Amino acid sequence: MSEVSSLAIVMGFAPGAIGGVCNTIVGHPIDLIKVRMQTNSASAFARAAQASALVRSNTFTELRAIVAMDGLGGLYRGVTAPLLAVIPAFAINFWSFDTAKQVIQRYGTPDGQGTLSIVQTGLAGSCAGVGLACVLGPSERIKCLMQVDKTRYSSFMDCATQVYKEGGVRSVFRGFGATVMRDVPGNFGYFGGYEFFRRLFARAEGRENPSLASTFMAGGLGGVLNWIVANPFDVAKSVYQTAPPGKYNSVFEVYRHLLREEGAAAFFRGLSPALIRAFPSNAACLAGVETARTIFQS
Repeated sequence: MSEVSSLAIVMGFAPGAIGGVCNTIVGHPIDLIKVRMQTNSASAFARAAQASALVRSNTFTELRAIVAMDGLGGLYRGVTAPLLAVIPAFAINFWSFDTAKQVIQRYGTPDGQGTLSIVQTGLAGSCAGVGLACVLGPSERIKCLMQVDKTRYSSFMDCATQVYKEGGVRSVFRGFGATVMRDVPGNFGYFGGYEFFRRLFARAEGRENPSLASTFMAGGLGGVLNWIVANPFDVAKSVYQTAPPGKYNSVFEVYRHLLREEGAAAFFRGLSPALIRAFPSNAACLAGVETARTIFQS
């Protein structure tokens, strides 16, 4: 393989990988709270506080409870799975997004070289969401189980081994379809929203490309749109992936069960921590991606 080809591969995949690491490091503590809220597995401290009417169980109550019981390291419980997955996942996500944009540009613009609309950019993001889910599906299963039950699993490998023994590869990939259902529309909001705000801020600054601060803002707002769109699907995915074997035959049973037992409000569980997490983690991600691209291109 030539040096030029090797460099092209690095430039194609490395920015997304760097952005994914930034996303995970910044956002994992709040993601832990989100999953516990979605699966009704809030900490004993927070439940006791809520029951005694001393304090409402919310994102920051949970954060304090985890630090009180497990120390600061408790905020990063289950982080190994997303970190292992995030490098290939985000590398594939951003590479797939760029590739889909090129295809849509070639066949969806008048001269094959025009600027994509916001909707076309969002559709490119949706295409990338399929590849993202392929990598994230198994890691999300391990991550959610470790976040929900800290007593059953001693480590990432212990959890992965138990899941595999439970039902083989099929058990590891439990919830893959639900992950696709989340990431395809979520990625539409993410990339479409990011491009909308990126262009808006660039015009306001009178520049072709926005400043790093504006890129940070656009990334954060794109992340917020992502989770507004994706959260209902993410609730069903988390419940399905952490449910005991045999409780649900498919994720559609989860949707029916949640609607019947709790109504539409069930699909907004964990939205508060998801939105709190979305801005800083996705801002860090896209700032990392754009910074890496600038460095590689120079």
